[in-house]
Amino acid sequence: MENSIPELDSIKRQLMSLNRRKKPKMLVVDDEPDNLDLLYRTFRRDFSVLKADSGVRALELLAQEGEVAVIISDQRMPEMKGTEFLSKTLPEFPNTVRIILTGFTDIEDLVDAINSGQVYKYITKPWDPNELKAVVQKAAETYELLNQRTEELYRAGLQAQLLQTIIDIAQESESFDAAIEAIANAFSDSFLADVCILQLLEANALTPVQGMHAIDGGADNWLADDPLVKEAIASKTIQATVNVSADKNLSGVEHYQTSGIKSHIAMPIVYRNEAIALLSIQWKNPCQLRPDELTTIHISSQEVALALTCLKK
Repeated sequence: MENSIPELDSIKRQLMSLNRRKKPKMLVVDDEPDNLDLLYRTFRRDFSVLKADSGVRALELLAQEGEVAVIISDQRMPEMKGTEFLSKTLPEFPNTVRIILTGFTDIEDLVDAINSGQVYKYITKPWDPNELKAVVQKAAETYELLNQRTEELYRAGLQAQLLQTIIDIAQESESFDAAIEAIANAFSDSFLADVCILQLLEANALTPVQGMHAIDGGADNWLADDPLVKEAIASKTIQATVNVSADKNLSGVEHYQTSGIKSHIAMPIVYRNEAIALLSIQWKNPCQLRPDELTTIHISSQEVALALTCLKK
């Protein structure tokens, strides 16, 4: 069930806004420099376009840059055919949409590539710019749809795994302190955080009892002096900054500057309208969470409230 909470919705809108600012990536591959430049000029307004003059160079670029939304590749190139190059990208980047350009009648290669899922569509050379733009637009939409479905499956799996981990910790931990430490570790691992702290509260004040996980092992706990944490405890609602540098209320706060933390989620753990703990998740880069992951954090925090209450008994 989705939670409609004003503070949560506000942070989700910030995350969605950050995601929309990014142009989708496209890789164009052709051994003819004129064609390569023409493809670049055609799509540079709507895409972040990467160029490669061979399949080998294209594979190197993908290794450096990661997944792209669309690949347009010429078929006839030295060293490696376009269909051979595209087949090598399929295992690591299954959602990328692949388009082949051909000026030859390589029907057998193309049919095999299309049937095996390596190629979304082929365009004959010389191509019609309007036709190619329409095909690429549809390809980009297909990529987004595939990613949405993948993210839905990922979210469901992540949420189920995290909730099960919290239940297992509550049932199997040998001590209360060990359970708090294990829960902090679980959240840090699930959301690739640099620092995660779970700290108990008494009468709305942080106590010395905490669990901390830091990937560099040397993090300080400055939560008692943090404006986000104070507001989260006072309001019993999630507080977050997705980019400290762009947040006028936090950019000058000393502990953010010294720690290098760029994103911070402060989640109060509430049981029967009482804040019993504070979950702090911190990253040293501007937040890259998806809105659905924020929902998972919120739902999981409710499970933490039940686990901590049971462990105290």
